[in-house]
Amino acid sequence: MRPIPETENALVLRTDFSNEAAWEDARSAITAPVGDFEAHVTFVSDPDYEGISKADLLHALEGTPRSYLFVVDEKTLADTEHPILVIDLFEDHGRTFRVIPHEMWSVENNLSIGNMDFSEFADAVDDDGVFRGF
Repeated sequence: MRPIPETENALVLRTDFSNEAAWEDARSAITAPVGDFEAHVTFVSDPDYEGISKADLLHALEGTPRSYLFVVDEKTLADTEHPILVIDLFEDHGRTFRVIPHEMWSVENNLSIGNMDFSEFADAVDDDGVFRGF
């Protein structure tokens, strides 16, 4: 497996390659502005990461300055809402929640500047574990 690239923007890592149309829909939804806001992300779509487990991702990102990671996995591509997996790499290492693309800007913007903590979003998810906004 290649090293996960370092980027200035938040990283969106694709780990499922089963549905190209759903991937393009998710990408478009992630990058769509919401009013004056948008998610500042870099997409990595490399088959080397297909099916990588959360444990392997956590291992691969040990020592990184990155504090969170967005993952487009099988569930993201199978669900019409495209809920993206968010993994905490800092505060509560390995904790996860999902976020719909329309609200991803809020998570990315606030976590990237330290305005909010991972737990504030993770604790605000709906019963199905998906953050759809405050």
